[in-house]
Amino acid sequence: MRYDTLAQMLTLGNIRAGNKMIVMETCSGLVLGAMMERMGGFGSIIQLYPGDGPVRAATACFGFPKSFLSGLHEFPLNKINSLLNGTFSAEMLSSEPKDSTPVEQSNGEHEEKQISEQADEDSIAEAAESNLEEQRTMETVPQDPENKEPKEKGNRRDYIQEKQRRQEEQRKRHLEAAALLGERNADGLIVASRFHPTPLLLSLLDFVAPSRPFVVYCQYKEPLLECYTKLRERGGVINLRLSETWLRNYQVLPDRSHPKLLMSGGGGYLLSGITVVSDSLRADPSLKSCASTLDSHAAEEPAAKKQKCVGSGS
Repeated sequence: MRYDTLAQMLTLGNIRAGNKMIVMETCSGLVLGAMMERMGGFGSIIQLYPGDGPVRAATACFGFPKSFLSGLHEFPLNKINSLLNGTFSAEMLSSEPKDSTPVEQSNGEHEEKQISEQADEDSIAEAAESNLEEQRTMETVPQDPENKEPKEKGNRRDYIQEKQRRQEEQRKRHLEAAALLGERNADGLIVASRFHPTPLLLSLLDFVAPSRPFVVYCQYKEPLLECYTKLRERGGVINLRLSETWLRNYQVLPDRSHPKLLMSGGGGYLLSGITVVSDSLRADPSLKSCASTLDSHAAEEPAAKKQKCVGSGS
């Protein structure tokens, strides 16, 4: 991602202090760090991540103080559908295994793991048989007076307790992020990931309040064209614009200022727009009743009085 593209995303997304933003990015935390720097520690950011946990390698290079991290929340991407359907609960976070590999990876790697484990067992058995003869010839060495087993058990117990504590903290953060997403009043959405943007954007737009901007970055134009078409069919958005960032360096010298012949290509494409109230919300009976009351109030207003024009006598 080029720096001018990142600047365009921050500008089109209206990133400012006090906002409540949603970001889905797979750029090692570069977009997240830029948003945190622009917001200055005020407001809240909900980061959606795929896999086991968020990747924030680039965010750590910014050197933010701890006050900036207080408004940073995280939520797994695979729980978005349950949150939209209203079936999300705290038991879903506590019941899922933390150390288990994803299903996509385990399907292809299960047999290889079994074969590698069998090979390891065979090598261990051979090594044990070869060491039997050496152990018989070796002299017996007196044991250490300090018992090492209780220490190993104590270290393992501390490790398990620390792991449980981290899992509980992560579960609390997920619940806080779910509560913020459940309000569905986010001030903006930024998507910059390696996944196809259409299903991501169509599902995440439900968490954004009306009259709020959204920006989608993709290295190629074709996925954004499909996303553009789906959004036009879906409705609920205006001011859709698909743009390509263009960058050219200039040489600035006395009497010799001119654009350089070589320029950077492949800066990526941006799809931006503004959310509005969709037709499904307009068809809500509660909204219809509000509109009828407004019309009745408008009908009850008295008409403007007509002023008589007094003609000047000739």
